[in-house]
Amino acid sequence: MTAHPSTLRAGFGRADYKTLGLAALGGALEIYDFIIFVFFALVLSELFFPPHMPEWLRLVQSFGIFVAGYLARPLGGILLAHFADRLGRKRVFSLSILMMAVPCLVMGLMPTYAQIGYWAPMLLLALRILQGAAVGGEVPSAWVFIAEHAPASHRGFALGMLQAGLTFGYLLGALTAAWMAWVYTPEQILDHGWRVPFILGGVFGLVGVWLRRWLSETPVFVAMQERRATEVELPIRTVLREHRKAIPAALLLTCLLTSAVVVLVVITPTVMQKRFGLPPEQTFTLSSLGIVCLNIGCVLAGIMADRFGAWRALLIHSALLPVGMLALYSCLILGIPFVGWAYALAGLCCGVVAVVPSIMVRLFPAHIRVSGISVTYNIAYALWATATPVLLIALMHWNAWSIVAFSAVVGGGGCYCAKAFGRADVAAAVASDTAAGH
Repeated sequence: MTAHPSTLRAGFGRADYKTLGLAALGGALEIYDFIIFVFFALVLSELFFPPHMPEWLRLVQSFGIFVAGYLARPLGGILLAHFADRLGRKRVFSLSILMMAVPCLVMGLMPTYAQIGYWAPMLLLALRILQGAAVGGEVPSAWVFIAEHAPASHRGFALGMLQAGLTFGYLLGALTAAWMAWVYTPEQILDHGWRVPFILGGVFGLVGVWLRRWLSETPVFVAMQERRATEVELPIRTVLREHRKAIPAALLLTCLLTSAVVVLVVITPTVMQKRFGLPPEQTFTLSSLGIVCLNIGCVLAGIMADRFGAWRALLIHSALLPVGMLALYSCLILGIPFVGWAYALAGLCCGVVAVVPSIMVRLFPAHIRVSGISVTYNIAYALWATATPVLLIALMHWNAWSIVAFSAVVGGGGCYCAKAFGRADVAAAVASDTAAGH
Protein backbone atom coordinates (compact mmCIF):
# COMPACT_ATOMS: atom_id res chain seq x y z
CA MET A 1 0.00 0.00 0.00
CA THR A 2 1.63 3.27 -1.12
CA ALA A 3 0.84 6.88 -0.64
CA HIS A 4 -0.84 8.74 -3.40
CA PRO A 5 1.50 11.04 -5.33
CA SER A 6 -0.36 14.11 -4.09
CA THR A 7 0.80 13.36 -0.55
CA LEU A 8 4.43 12.94 -1.65
CA ARG A 9 4.89 16.24 -3.53
CA ALA A 10 7.16 18.58 -1.57
CA GLY A 11 6.43 21.80 -3.43
CA PHE A 12 3.35 23.96 -3.86
CA GLY A 13 2.99 24.27 -7.62
CA ARG A 14 1.11 26.49 -10.03
CA ALA A 15 -1.81 24.07 -10.23
CA ASP A 16 -2.06 24.09 -6.43
CA TYR A 17 -2.26 27.89 -6.35
CA LYS A 18 -4.94 27.83 -9.05
CA THR A 19 -7.03 25.30 -7.12
CA LEU A 20 -6.58 27.20 -3.87
CA GLY A 21 -7.41 30.54 -5.47
CA LEU A 22 -10.62 29.31 -7.09
CA ALA A 23 -11.72 27.56 -3.91
CA ALA A 24 -10.99 30.56 -1.67
CA LEU A 25 -12.67 33.00 -4.04
CA GLY A 26 -15.79 30.86 -4.27
CA GLY A 27 -15.82 30.43 -0.50
CA ALA A 28 -15.57 34.18 0.08
CA LEU A 29 -18.48 34.84 -2.28
CA GLU A 30 -20.56 32.14 -0.61
CA ILE A 31 -19.93 33.50 2.89
CA TYR A 32 -20.81 36.98 1.59
CA ASP A 33 -24.11 35.64 0.26
CA PHE A 34 -24.85 34.13 3.66
CA ILE A 35 -23.79 37.03 5.90
CA ILE A 36 -25.12 40.00 3.87
CA PHE A 37 -28.56 39.30 5.35
CA VAL A 38 -27.48 40.43 8.82
CA PHE A 39 -26.20 43.81 7.59
CA PHE A 40 -29.67 44.61 6.23
CA ALA A 41 -31.73 42.91 8.94
CA LEU A 42 -33.29 46.21 10.07
CA VAL A 43 -34.35 47.12 6.53
CA LEU A 44 -35.71 43.64 5.85
CA SER A 45 -37.69 43.73 9.08
CA GLU A 46 -39.52 46.80 7.80
CA LEU A 47 -40.15 45.37 4.35
CA PHE A 48 -41.10 41.76 5.05
CA PHE A 49 -43.32 42.01 8.13
CA PRO A 50 -46.63 43.79 8.82
CA PRO A 51 -46.22 47.55 9.35
CA HIS A 52 -48.52 47.49 12.40
CA MET A 53 -46.21 45.02 14.17
CA PRO A 54 -43.98 46.62 16.87
CA GLU A 55 -40.51 47.46 15.58
CA TRP A 56 -38.72 45.30 18.14
CA LEU A 57 -40.86 42.30 17.21
CA ARG A 58 -40.18 42.78 13.50
CA LEU A 59 -36.45 42.94 14.20
CA VAL A 60 -36.58 39.83 16.40
CA GLN A 61 -38.41 37.90 13.68
CA SER A 62 -35.95 39.11 11.06
CA PHE A 63 -33.00 37.88 13.14
CA GLY A 64 -34.97 34.70 13.79
CA ILE A 65 -34.98 34.05 10.05
CA PHE A 66 -31.22 34.72 10.02
CA VAL A 67 -30.67 32.22 12.84
CA ALA A 68 -32.77 29.66 10.95
CA GLY A 69 -29.92 29.55 8.46
CA TYR A 70 -27.59 28.36 11.22
CA LEU A 71 -30.06 25.77 12.45
CA ALA A 72 -30.41 24.35 8.93
CA ARG A 73 -26.67 23.76 8.65
CA PRO A 74 -26.52 20.29 10.24
CA LEU A 75 -29.16 18.67 8.04
CA GLY A 76 -27.87 20.25 4.84
CA GLY A 77 -24.28 19.54 5.77
CA ILE A 78 -24.95 15.87 6.49
CA LEU A 79 -26.88 15.36 3.25
CA LEU A 80 -24.29 17.13 1.10
CA ALA A 81 -21.44 15.34 2.89
CA HIS A 82 -23.05 11.98 2.11
CA PHE A 83 -22.91 12.74 -1.60
CA ALA A 84 -19.39 14.20 -1.30
CA ASP A 85 -18.16 10.90 0.15
CA ARG A 86 -20.10 8.81 -2.36
CA LEU A 87 -20.14 10.82 -5.60
CA GLY A 88 -17.18 13.16 -5.34
CA ARG A 89 -15.86 16.27 -3.61
CA LYS A 90 -15.99 18.46 -6.71
CA ARG A 91 -19.68 17.91 -7.46
CA VAL A 92 -20.83 18.89 -3.99
CA PHE A 93 -18.27 21.71 -3.83
CA SER A 94 -19.92 23.26 -6.89
CA LEU A 95 -23.48 22.42 -5.80
CA SER A 96 -23.10 24.20 -2.45
CA ILE A 97 -22.23 27.56 -4.02
CA LEU A 98 -25.14 27.19 -6.46
CA MET A 99 -27.49 26.55 -3.52
CA MET A 100 -26.22 29.76 -1.93
CA ALA A 101 -26.18 32.00 -4.99
CA VAL A 102 -29.67 31.29 -6.35
CA PRO A 103 -31.52 32.11 -3.06
CA CYS A 104 -29.44 35.28 -2.68
CA LEU A 105 -30.44 36.39 -6.18
CA VAL A 106 -34.10 35.53 -5.53
CA MET A 107 -34.01 37.59 -2.31
CA GLY A 108 -32.92 40.60 -4.32
CA LEU A 109 -35.79 40.16 -6.79
CA MET A 110 -38.64 38.89 -4.62
CA PRO A 111 -41.76 40.93 -3.69
CA THR A 112 -42.18 42.35 -0.19
CA TYR A 113 -44.97 42.14 2.40
CA ALA A 114 -46.74 45.10 0.81
CA GLN A 115 -47.09 43.08 -2.40
CA ILE A 116 -47.78 39.47 -1.33
CA GLY A 117 -48.50 39.69 2.39
CA TYR A 118 -47.41 36.86 4.70
CA TRP A 119 -46.02 34.88 1.77
CA ALA A 120 -43.07 37.30 1.80
CA PRO A 121 -41.59 36.31 5.21
CA MET A 122 -42.40 32.65 4.53
CA LEU A 123 -40.49 32.73 1.26
CA LEU A 124 -37.63 34.58 2.94
CA LEU A 125 -37.46 31.87 5.61
CA ALA A 126 -37.41 29.11 3.00
CA LEU A 127 -34.56 30.80 1.14
CA ARG A 128 -32.55 31.23 4.34
CA ILE A 129 -33.01 27.55 5.20
CA LEU A 130 -31.69 26.63 1.75
CA GLN A 131 -28.71 28.94 2.26
CA GLY A 132 -28.03 27.41 5.67
CA ALA A 133 -28.00 23.96 4.14
CA ALA A 134 -25.59 25.20 1.47
CA VAL A 135 -23.07 26.73 3.87
CA GLY A 136 -23.29 23.58 5.98
CA GLY A 137 -21.98 21.64 3.01
CA GLU A 138 -19.54 24.28 1.77
CA VAL A 139 -17.13 24.53 4.69
CA PRO A 140 -16.43 20.81 5.32
CA SER A 141 -16.28 20.14 1.58
CA ALA A 142 -13.88 23.04 1.07
CA TRP A 143 -11.56 21.85 3.84
CA VAL A 144 -11.44 18.32 2.47
CA PHE A 145 -11.15 19.44 -1.15
CA ILE A 146 -8.13 21.64 -0.43
CA ALA A 147 -6.50 19.22 2.02
CA GLU A 148 -6.70 16.35 -0.47
CA HIS A 149 -5.26 18.48 -3.27
CA ALA A 150 -2.40 20.09 -1.34
CA PRO A 151 0.99 18.47 -0.75
CA ALA A 152 1.15 17.07 2.78
CA SER A 153 4.02 19.40 3.72
CA HIS A 154 1.97 22.48 2.74
CA ARG A 155 -1.48 21.40 3.89
CA GLY A 156 -1.56 23.85 6.80
CA PHE A 157 -0.66 26.76 4.55
CA ALA A 158 -3.32 25.77 2.01
CA LEU A 159 -6.03 25.51 4.65
CA GLY A 160 -4.88 28.78 6.22
CA MET A 161 -5.26 30.52 2.87
CA LEU A 162 -8.68 28.95 2.42
CA GLN A 163 -9.82 30.14 5.85
CA ALA A 164 -8.52 33.61 5.02
CA GLY A 165 -10.69 33.52 1.90
CA LEU A 166 -13.75 32.40 3.86
CA THR A 167 -13.31 35.11 6.52
CA PHE A 168 -12.78 37.66 3.74
CA GLY A 169 -16.45 37.08 2.92
CA TYR A 170 -17.35 38.78 6.23
CA LEU A 171 -15.22 41.79 5.30
CA LEU A 172 -16.77 41.89 1.83
CA GLY A 173 -20.23 42.06 3.42
CA ALA A 174 -19.22 44.85 5.80
CA LEU A 175 -17.61 46.87 3.00
CA THR A 176 -20.71 46.46 0.82
CA ALA A 177 -22.97 47.67 3.63
CA ALA A 178 -20.74 50.70 4.21
CA TRP A 179 -20.68 51.50 0.48
CA MET A 180 -24.47 51.27 0.35
CA ALA A 181 -24.80 53.68 3.29
CA TRP A 182 -22.49 56.13 1.51
CA VAL A 183 -24.14 55.94 -1.94
CA TYR A 184 -27.82 55.72 -0.98
CA THR A 185 -29.97 57.68 1.43
CA PRO A 186 -31.94 55.66 4.04
CA GLU A 187 -35.11 56.28 2.01
CA GLN A 188 -33.50 55.01 -1.20
CA ILE A 189 -32.22 51.89 0.54
CA LEU A 190 -35.69 51.18 1.89
CA ASP A 191 -37.26 51.81 -1.52
CA HIS A 192 -35.00 49.80 -3.82
CA GLY A 193 -31.35 50.03 -2.76
CA TRP A 194 -31.56 47.04 -0.41
CA ARG A 195 -31.92 44.79 -3.45
CA VAL A 196 -28.49 45.70 -4.85
CA PRO A 197 -26.23 43.71 -2.46
CA PHE A 198 -28.41 40.60 -2.81
CA ILE A 199 -28.48 40.77 -6.60
CA LEU A 200 -24.73 41.36 -6.70
CA GLY A 201 -24.21 38.41 -4.36
CA GLY A 202 -26.34 36.17 -6.54
CA VAL A 203 -24.57 37.17 -9.75
CA PHE A 204 -21.11 36.81 -8.22
CA GLY A 205 -22.11 33.46 -6.77
CA LEU A 206 -23.14 32.20 -10.20
CA VAL A 207 -19.77 33.37 -11.50
CA GLY A 208 -18.23 31.32 -8.71
CA VAL A 209 -20.16 28.26 -9.89
CA TRP A 210 -18.75 28.76 -13.38
CA LEU A 211 -15.20 29.19 -12.05
CA ARG A 212 -15.42 25.96 -10.09
CA ARG A 213 -15.99 24.10 -13.36
CA TRP A 214 -12.24 24.38 -13.85
CA LEU A 215 -11.44 22.51 -10.65
CA SER A 216 -10.49 18.84 -10.80
CA GLU A 217 -11.57 16.03 -8.50
CA THR A 218 -9.22 15.37 -5.59
CA PRO A 219 -6.53 12.70 -6.13
CA VAL A 220 -7.62 10.96 -2.92
CA PHE A 221 -11.21 10.52 -4.12
CA VAL A 222 -10.01 9.36 -7.55
CA ALA A 223 -7.87 6.74 -5.82
CA MET A 224 -10.86 5.60 -3.76
CA GLN A 225 -12.95 5.26 -6.91
CA GLU A 226 -10.26 3.10 -8.48
CA ARG A 227 -10.34 0.85 -5.42
CA ARG A 228 -14.15 1.02 -5.25
CA ALA A 229 -13.75 2.42 -1.72
CA THR A 230 -16.70 4.75 -2.22
CA GLU A 231 -19.11 1.81 -2.40
CA VAL A 232 -19.76 1.66 1.33
CA GLU A 233 -22.76 1.92 3.63
CA LEU A 234 -24.26 5.23 4.66
CA PRO A 235 -21.14 7.28 5.60
CA ILE A 236 -22.71 8.91 8.67
CA ARG A 237 -23.50 5.46 10.08
CA THR A 238 -19.85 4.49 9.73
CA VAL A 239 -18.78 7.68 11.49
CA LEU A 240 -21.04 7.07 14.49
CA ARG A 241 -20.19 3.38 14.80
CA GLU A 242 -16.47 3.19 14.05
CA HIS A 243 -15.05 6.64 14.79
CA ARG A 244 -16.69 7.70 18.03
CA LYS A 245 -13.30 8.49 19.60
CA ALA A 246 -12.73 11.29 17.09
CA ILE A 247 -16.12 12.96 17.67
CA PRO A 248 -15.36 14.68 21.04
CA ALA A 249 -12.19 16.21 19.61
CA ALA A 250 -14.04 17.46 16.53
CA LEU A 251 -16.83 18.97 18.63
CA LEU A 252 -14.40 20.80 20.94
CA LEU A 253 -12.35 22.06 18.02
CA THR A 254 -15.47 23.43 16.32
CA CYS A 255 -16.53 25.27 19.48
CA LEU A 256 -13.05 26.79 19.68
CA LEU A 257 -13.14 27.99 16.07
CA THR A 258 -16.70 29.28 16.42
CA SER A 259 -15.89 31.19 19.61
CA ALA A 260 -13.01 33.04 17.97
CA VAL A 261 -15.17 34.10 15.00
CA VAL A 262 -18.20 35.04 17.12
CA VAL A 263 -16.20 37.12 19.60
CA LEU A 264 -14.08 38.97 17.05
CA VAL A 265 -16.53 39.43 14.15
CA VAL A 266 -20.03 39.30 15.65
CA ILE A 267 -19.99 40.37 19.30
CA THR A 268 -17.20 42.94 19.61
CA PRO A 269 -18.53 45.44 17.01
CA THR A 270 -21.93 45.39 18.72
CA VAL A 271 -20.42 45.78 22.19
CA MET A 272 -18.20 48.64 21.03
CA GLN A 273 -21.29 50.63 20.05
CA LYS A 274 -23.76 49.58 22.74
CA ARG A 275 -21.47 49.31 25.77
CA PHE A 276 -18.59 51.68 25.00
CA GLY A 277 -20.41 54.26 22.85
CA LEU A 278 -18.14 54.21 19.79
CA PRO A 279 -19.75 55.70 16.66
CA PRO A 280 -20.72 53.26 13.86
CA GLU A 281 -18.13 54.60 11.39
CA GLN A 282 -15.29 54.09 13.88
CA THR A 283 -16.61 50.67 14.81
CA PHE A 284 -16.76 49.67 11.14
CA THR A 285 -13.17 50.83 10.54
CA LEU A 286 -11.85 48.96 13.57
CA SER A 287 -13.86 45.84 12.73
CA SER A 288 -12.54 45.84 9.17
CA LEU A 289 -8.99 46.17 10.49
CA GLY A 290 -9.59 43.22 12.81
CA ILE A 291 -10.90 41.04 9.97
CA VAL A 292 -7.95 41.94 7.72
CA CYS A 293 -5.56 40.94 10.52
CA LEU A 294 -7.61 37.78 11.04
CA ASN A 295 -6.96 36.93 7.39
CA ILE A 296 -3.23 37.46 7.92
CA GLY A 297 -3.36 35.47 11.15
CA CYS A 298 -4.98 32.55 9.31
CA VAL A 299 -2.11 32.34 6.82
CA LEU A 300 0.55 32.63 9.55
CA ALA A 301 -1.18 29.98 11.64
CA GLY A 302 -1.33 27.64 8.65
CA ILE A 303 2.39 28.06 8.06
CA MET A 304 3.02 27.37 11.74
CA ALA A 305 0.94 24.18 11.52
CA ASP A 306 3.20 22.96 8.70
CA ARG A 307 6.38 23.91 10.51
CA PHE A 308 5.66 22.78 14.08
CA GLY A 309 2.74 20.39 13.65
CA ALA A 310 -0.99 21.08 13.82
CA TRP A 311 -1.48 20.00 17.46
CA ARG A 312 1.40 22.18 18.69
CA ALA A 313 0.09 25.11 16.64
CA LEU A 314 -3.32 24.55 18.25
CA LEU A 315 -1.74 24.75 21.71
CA ILE A 316 0.05 28.00 20.85
CA HIS A 317 -2.93 29.71 19.25
CA SER A 318 -5.34 28.58 21.97
CA ALA A 319 -3.09 30.40 24.44
CA LEU A 320 -2.89 33.46 22.17
CA LEU A 321 -6.68 33.84 21.82
CA PRO A 322 -7.30 35.29 25.33
CA VAL A 323 -4.14 37.41 25.05
CA GLY A 324 -5.54 39.25 22.04
CA MET A 325 -8.95 39.73 23.68
CA LEU A 326 -7.33 40.96 26.90
CA ALA A 327 -5.40 43.59 24.96
CA LEU A 328 -8.49 44.74 23.06
CA TYR A 329 -10.90 44.91 25.99
CA SER A 330 -8.31 46.49 28.26
CA CYS A 331 -8.13 49.38 25.81
CA LEU A 332 -11.93 49.62 25.61
CA ILE A 333 -12.64 49.33 29.33
CA LEU A 334 -9.73 51.40 30.64
CA GLY A 335 -9.88 54.00 27.85
CA ILE A 336 -6.36 53.30 26.56
CA PRO A 337 -5.99 55.10 23.19
CA PHE A 338 -4.61 52.14 21.25
CA VAL A 339 -7.84 50.37 20.31
CA GLY A 340 -6.85 50.06 16.65
CA TRP A 341 -3.56 48.36 17.45
CA ALA A 342 -5.30 46.15 19.98
CA TYR A 343 -8.01 45.13 17.50
CA ALA A 344 -5.30 44.26 14.97
CA LEU A 345 -3.52 42.15 17.58
CA ALA A 346 -6.77 40.41 18.49
CA GLY A 347 -7.31 39.53 14.83
CA LEU A 348 -3.81 38.06 14.55
CA CYS A 349 -4.34 36.09 17.76
CA CYS A 350 -7.45 34.41 16.29
CA GLY A 351 -5.30 32.28 13.98
CA VAL A 352 -6.78 29.21 15.69
CA VAL A 353 -9.52 29.58 13.06
CA ALA A 354 -7.00 28.24 10.52
CA VAL A 355 -5.36 25.61 12.74
CA VAL A 356 -8.59 23.72 13.45
CA PRO A 357 -9.18 22.60 9.82
CA SER A 358 -5.65 21.13 9.65
CA ILE A 359 -6.58 18.82 12.52
CA MET A 360 -10.17 18.13 11.50
CA VAL A 361 -9.20 16.72 8.09
CA ARG A 362 -6.99 14.16 9.86
CA LEU A 363 -9.61 13.01 12.36
CA PHE A 364 -11.52 10.83 9.90
CA PRO A 365 -10.43 8.44 7.12
CA ALA A 366 -10.86 9.48 3.52
CA HIS A 367 -13.94 7.42 2.65
CA ILE A 368 -16.08 9.14 5.34
CA ARG A 369 -14.00 12.29 5.83
CA VAL A 370 -16.55 14.88 4.66
CA SER A 371 -19.36 13.18 6.60
CA GLY A 372 -17.27 12.94 9.77
CA ILE A 373 -16.33 16.61 9.67
CA SER A 374 -19.77 17.74 8.59
CA VAL A 375 -21.83 16.05 11.30
CA THR A 376 -19.58 17.25 14.12
CA TYR A 377 -18.77 20.70 12.73
CA ASN A 378 -22.29 21.69 11.73
CA ILE A 379 -24.06 20.46 14.85
CA ALA A 380 -21.54 22.12 17.16
CA TYR A 381 -21.43 25.30 15.07
CA ALA A 382 -25.21 25.61 14.89
CA LEU A 383 -25.68 25.25 18.65
CA TRP A 384 -22.61 27.22 19.73
CA ALA A 385 -23.03 30.11 17.27
CA THR A 386 -26.67 30.46 18.28
CA ALA A 387 -26.16 30.40 22.04
CA THR A 388 -22.82 32.19 22.44
CA PRO A 389 -23.85 35.69 21.25
CA VAL A 390 -26.89 35.72 23.54
CA LEU A 391 -24.81 34.52 26.47
CA LEU A 392 -22.02 37.04 25.95
CA ILE A 393 -24.31 40.02 25.42
CA ALA A 394 -26.12 39.12 28.66
CA LEU A 395 -22.85 38.70 30.57
CA MET A 396 -21.51 42.03 29.32
CA HIS A 397 -24.30 43.80 31.21
CA TRP A 398 -23.03 42.10 34.36
CA ASN A 399 -19.28 42.53 33.90
CA ALA A 400 -17.32 44.27 31.15
CA TRP A 401 -14.52 41.69 31.41
CA SER A 402 -16.86 38.78 30.64
CA ILE A 403 -15.67 38.34 27.05
CA VAL A 404 -12.05 38.21 28.21
CA ALA A 405 -12.97 35.57 30.79
CA PHE A 406 -14.93 33.62 28.17
CA SER A 407 -11.94 33.73 25.79
CA ALA A 408 -9.68 32.46 28.57
CA VAL A 409 -12.02 29.52 29.25
CA VAL A 410 -12.27 28.70 25.53
CA GLY A 411 -8.50 29.03 25.09
CA GLY A 412 -7.98 26.72 28.05
CA GLY A 413 -10.31 24.23 26.40
CA GLY A 414 -8.21 24.41 23.25
CA CYS A 415 -5.03 23.76 25.23
CA TYR A 416 -6.70 20.79 26.92
CA CYS A 417 -7.80 19.46 23.54
CA ALA A 418 -4.25 19.76 22.19
CA LYS A 419 -2.82 17.91 25.20
CA ALA A 420 -5.54 15.27 25.54
CA PHE A 421 -6.11 14.38 21.91
CA GLY A 422 -2.79 15.37 20.36
CA ARG A 423 -1.01 12.56 22.19
CA ALA A 424 -3.89 10.14 22.32
CA ASP A 425 -4.56 7.53 19.72
CA VAL A 426 -7.38 9.53 18.15
CA ALA A 427 -4.98 10.54 15.42
CA ALA A 428 -4.06 6.90 15.00
CA ALA A 429 -7.70 6.03 14.46
CA VAL A 430 -7.51 8.61 11.94
CA ALA A 431 -6.60 7.07 8.70
CA SER A 432 -4.24 8.85 6.41
CA ASP A 433 -4.62 9.23 2.69
CA THR A 434 -2.44 6.17 2.27
CA ALA A 435 -5.38 4.13 3.58
CA ALA A 436 -7.87 5.72 1.24
CA GLY A 437 -8.79 2.35 -0.16
CA HIS A 438 -9.92 0.92 3.20
